[in-house]
Amino acid sequence: MITVYTFGANFGLPDPSTFVTKTLVHFKMSGLPFQVDTEGFSKAPKGKLPYINDAGTIICDSTFIQIHLKEKYGIDLDKGLSPAERATGWALEKMCEDHLYWAIIDARWMVDVNFNKGPRQFFGSAPAPIRPLIIRKVRHDIKRTLYGHGLGRHTRAEVETLAARDLDAIAGYLGEKPFLFGNEPHAADASVYASVAGALCPLFETGLRDHALKHLNLSAYAARCTQRWFPDLGVPEPVS
Repeated sequence: MITVYTFGANFGLPDPSTFVTKTLVHFKMSGLPFQVDTEGFSKAPKGKLPYINDAGTIICDSTFIQIHLKEKYGIDLDKGLSPAERATGWALEKMCEDHLYWAIIDARWMVDVNFNKGPRQFFGSAPAPIRPLIIRKVRHDIKRTLYGHGLGRHTRAEVETLAARDLDAIAGYLGEKPFLFGNEPHAADASVYASVAGALCPLFETGLRDHALKHLNLSAYAARCTQRWFPDLGVPEPVS
C-alpha cells in the first residue's frame, strides 16, 4: 500500500500544509488505497512534505506525486477537460501555490498573535532551554525566504491587497459552479480548496480571511470540498 507522509490534521484543517492537503485530495480522488504516516518529516528527502513511498519508490513534491499517479496507474485527474481548461487549472494551481500560499505563510508565521496560536506548537518537542533559539531561527529563515520570494518586501497591507486579488480571481472563476470546472472536481480543485480553506481558517486573525468571507461562494466551496473528502473534520458550515 502507498504511504503518504503528512503533518497530520491541525488548525481545523486536513493538514496545516496546503501541499499535503492537495496530495491527500488527489489520492481520495484517485480511489487508490493509501495510508498516512505523520512521522516522516525528519526523513523527507527534500526536507519538505508531502512525499510518498510506493513499494519502495519515493516520490517527493505534490506535483510529481500527481504525475506519478498518472504515469504508473493511468489516473488522469483532469480527464474530460479541454486543453484550455487544463491550462486554466494549472494557472489557478500555480497562483495558489506560488503566490497565495506565501501570503498565508506570512500571516501565520510573521504575525505574533497568529504564530502563538498555531505554528508555535510545532516546536513543543524541542528541548526547552534552546526552544526560543530554534523558534527565532526558523522564523528568521521564513522571513528571509519571504523576502527572497518578493512578497516579504511589501507591507502587510500590500501583501493582503495582492492576496485579495488571488481570492477574487478564484471566486470569479468559480462563480456558482460546485467545482472549478463544473459538477465534478479535477486536479486543480485540490490546490484551490487547500488554499481557500487555509485562507478561511478561523484560528487565525488575518485580512485574508476577512476578504475571503466576502465571497460567499468561497466558504461554500471550502465546506463542500471538506464534506466530500474530509467528512470527519468537523469544520464550520459555509457562511450564509
